[in-house]
Amino acid sequence: MYKRQKYNNAFVEVFCVDTSVLNSSFSKNTVEEWDSVHQLNIISILEESFDIMFEPEEIMELISYGKGIEILGRYGIDLYS
Repeated sequence: MYKRQKYNNAFVEVFCVDTSVLNSSFSKNTVEEWDSVHQLNIISILEESFDIMFEPEEIMELISYGKGIEILGRYGIDLYS
């Protein structure tokens, strides 16, 4: 679960939350603090943590915890294994 821990740590660091709140409903629509700066910070941490570079449309698409997992899957990063 090391990959999942790295993924979770990005959200914990950016939003100062406990991992217990990270689930499919954690999104731009439900987290008041989620703005463009926070979103770019998540992107930056994930790119560095997983040594990838998101496409511009993926950056715009990453608006929830669950969507990030889906996008990383496109890069062959399985957060469930």
